[in-house]
Amino acid sequence: MKRLFYITFLFMSLNMAAQVTITQATGWKECAYVKWEPLEGVDFYRVYYTCGALTDQIIDTQLIRSYGSYFRADVLGLAPGTYTMKVVPVTAGVEGTPAVSSSVTVTAHDRNGFAHEGGKVPGAYNLDGTLKTNAVVLYITQNTKNTCSMTVTGATANPCVGLQTILDGFKKGNDLRPLAVRLIGNITDLSNMLNGDIVIENKNTAGSSITFEGVGSDAYCNGWGVRVKSASNIEIRNLGFMLTNAAEGDNIGLQQDNDHVWIHNNDMFYGAAGGDADQAKGDGALDCKRSTYVTMSYNHFWDSGKCNLLGLSEATTTDLYVTYHHNWYDHSDSRHPRVRYYSAHIYNNYFDGNSKYGSGSTLGSSLFVEGNYFRNCKYPMLTSQQGTDIYNSPEGTFSGEDGGTIKAFNNSMSGQTRFVAYDAVNFPVQFDAYVATTRNETIPSSITSRLGGNSYNNFDTNPALYVNSLVVEDPTTARDNVIAYSGRVGAGDLTWTFNNGADDTSSAVNTGLAAALAGYTSSLVYIQGEAVVIPNTQTLNVPNNNDQIVLSGPMADMVFTWGGSATDATVNGLPASGIDYVKDTVAKTITVSGTPTADVSFTVTTSGPTGTPVTGSGTITTNNIPTGDEIHNFTLQTLNSSFYTFTSCNMNSTPGSATYDGLTLTARLKMETATSITYTTPAISTLTLVCDPTFNGPIKLDNVNYTTSGGIVVIPSVPAGAHTISKGSTTNLYYIKTEYTLGLGENPNQQKLVLYPNPVTNTLNIAASDSEVIQEIAVYNIIGQQVKNVKGDIRLIDMSDLRNGTYLVKVQTDHGIFNGKIVKN
Repeated sequence: MKRLFYITFLFMSLNMAAQVTITQATGWKECAYVKWEPLEGVDFYRVYYTCGALTDQIIDTQLIRSYGSYFRADVLGLAPGTYTMKVVPVTAGVEGTPAVSSSVTVTAHDRNGFAHEGGKVPGAYNLDGTLKTNAVVLYITQNTKNTCSMTVTGATANPCVGLQTILDGFKKGNDLRPLAVRLIGNITDLSNMLNGDIVIENKNTAGSSITFEGVGSDAYCNGWGVRVKSASNIEIRNLGFMLTNAAEGDNIGLQQDNDHVWIHNNDMFYGAAGGDADQAKGDGALDCKRSTYVTMSYNHFWDSGKCNLLGLSEATTTDLYVTYHHNWYDHSDSRHPRVRYYSAHIYNNYFDGNSKYGSGSTLGSSLFVEGNYFRNCKYPMLTSQQGTDIYNSPEGTFSGEDGGTIKAFNNSMSGQTRFVAYDAVNFPVQFDAYVATTRNETIPSSITSRLGGNSYNNFDTNPALYVNSLVVEDPTTARDNVIAYSGRVGAGDLTWTFNNGADDTSSAVNTGLAAALAGYTSSLVYIQGEAVVIPNTQTLNVPNNNDQIVLSGPMADMVFTWGGSATDATVNGLPASGIDYVKDTVAKTITVSGTPTADVSFTVTTSGPTGTPVTGSGTITTNNIPTGDEIHNFTLQTLNSSFYTFTSCNMNSTPGSATYDGLTLTARLKMETATSITYTTPAISTLTLVCDPTFNGPIKLDNVNYTTSGGIVVIPSVPAGAHTISKGSTTNLYYIKTEYTLGLGENPNQQKLVLYPNPVTNTLNIAASDSEVIQEIAVYNIIGQQVKNVKGDIRLIDMSDLRNGTYLVKVQTDHGIFNGKIVKN
């Protein structure tokens, strides 16, 4: 026993004497980190930091993580200054020999921008970078995302369990403690989300403040987005967003009624592909609607399709202020930003190989674009319906919206396809932007947009706003600072090098980057204080158009991507009924395509040496509704028809006169007691009958009277099957049209909407583009009876009260009509 005690004591003594080897110590923006090699036999580590008189401040244990061959600790909430960090091994509760890092310099975040207007300090940190008094810190990891717990003042029930439930507690605005939510590692979908998002709210309470942030260089919101609504004093920083598959579609979305929000130093990667052609890279990256006093700075957009939508339906240009500065638009395509109504200060950004356009102004917005570096940005600035916007295409880029005004100053441009500055002689109307000769130059109100007659509001010269006195970096210095400091700490752990020769002009998905995202595996092994996380779990990204609706013709491709420790994937149920798949083992994808001849269901299952296989399913439903209308014009065809059958029918020997749909109609059928017109439809249809223009009486369909107006009656939702048109009152019939209202052909843009999930159990989601407004939704059973009707811009439909079966969905939007078929389980 004595010998065993001696051996144990000797082993402890050796560990206590051993000193860790620090391999890196780095200072960053209001934080620092240290790396070291692990020691054998150590239970855990403590990390301290020192700055001047502030000595040996211990950090939270969750900030210390193992990456197998090394440990890393991030120290957050530091004021600018010179720091050292001390790493101490602990064995059996006893601290060993400390190792002290070299000195590192911590610098301040750049807090310029509208988010800090009026002395506001968004987030849980003070202006010097330290945590505010009484701040509470919540750590979220893959292990704790659904089980973390906190007691929140005013919450419906305490303790609140799970991240969204805790945030819902703060939603009421009763808990005024500053909250710092710190995410660690690669975090996938949580069990409680709101339509695929984590939502931050605080009832616009002035005394409330929330920071939502990542720890270190490898924190990810993987597959989900962050939505901010009815919130004040919010900060979102140091996070990576990838493969976002939320209903709203944005990596980060400022949805409505927000103020004083600061979003900075995030990496924005591809979202999950949407159903629209321009959503191959996901929907929006960082959008802002109905919010003001917002700053978006030092974010890195990696080949995003649509970066920054600003404004939607505000319908005012008053008190709407947003700043974009030091963002890296790295081969992203468009919307940098695309602005409606707002006053936007866009300065010191790096526009790096943008295939479509830089900043766009519509609907009376005022953009001050200064000190930016444009390299091979196709169209640096566009104003709706004038200049370059309509130079090659009269339709323009911005849905025909009225223009706004762009004031430009001291920007560096090279490689652009076209840019036209205002010139009173040569370009008094067809210009892209007004290029100022001095920074504080005001633009006369006489210079207006070609469409809408909107003038610049000169917000940048207002002495009450920060813009007026701001000292802006020159474009080259700004570019260099953007490259050095945008995105997460140390440029993040996932990097990609673009090929300027190909990627500058391409808006297509970069397959290499897409594969890197799909195959991403965190190198984090465990977080100190938690059980060891098993790395390399198999993953399968199921596309947003899974359970896709196919109305007719070839389906849109479904692309399943495997990753993590998965080394292969197999498909069950294909090929079948015209649908097949192609496997790409390099890109780790399975692409399902073809033209369906019947409904098809299939599964994709991963495999690999470690981790648990993952299965995803796909369902393709066909809808064989005809695509053309069945029209009978008696002037051209008399009684000859392959679709309508005429029994006991007599033409009027006296021609009449009626007009419809641009046609002049003269020949007419007498509607008499014996007259019978029969036809059979394979699907729901709309019947239009054109009679004598002075006739306002009834005509019968299936022995039911329908009253005409000015000789015309339109009978909607005629169910599939056999039908008979007959006399109601005496009149003459010139024209018959059977229109398949749930078929293709009504609107060439109708497939921009996506219905999901399909099959649906309880709630049907309708995903539409940001610019599309839903007006009415009608749901029909398979025999054509309407079972639901909802008016307004509604995106969620309760289907739980319907019986199981197949239903047809008709969505009327301001862009046209979308029709689809869903299965209710």
